[in-house]
Amino acid sequence: MVEVAIDSVRISLMSQHRIVVLKDLETSRFLPIWIGPFEADAITIELQGVEVARPLTHDLLRSVVDKMGGEVEQVAITDLKNDTFYAEITLSVDGNHLHIDSRPSDAIALAVRTHVPVFVADQVMVQAAITPEPDLEGTDTGEPPTDETETPESFRDFLEGLDLGDLGN
Repeated sequence: MVEVAIDSVRISLMSQHRIVVLKDLETSRFLPIWIGPFEADAITIELQGVEVARPLTHDLLRSVVDKMGGEVEQVAITDLKNDTFYAEITLSVDGNHLHIDSRPSDAIALAVRTHVPVFVADQVMVQAAITPEPDLEGTDTGEPPTDETETPESFRDFLEGLDLGDLGN
């Protein structure tokens, strides 16, 4: 298992879908996982420390586990089959370890609320992780790839130099 940290939650400019980007703590590998908008908001709200008037679903889950005498120990992204990620929440209740099947987004949203580590199975990292290519100077940017593309300066200059005043006449 590879321990990861949440690098960012992003919105794809192409589709408005959300992506949570996990960063390998030992290397420069990143694991992007598509998630739903509500789970993306739940993760972001907690990471940014935003106060909400009423508990969200993941707050409720944390409270239920606490009230029943349990403790979340860790979450793990355990598998990738047919382009679908699978996760598992590990709970400790009365000395027993319980492994609960979960979507990765829900497991991560719970992990940020309970401050537990997030792990990814080695084979999942091999299948789906991305390692950024070095930039032109040969140094690693350390940034995960995004759907955003930068407009080259020469093209930007060309666009700014266009005279569109007679367009449509």
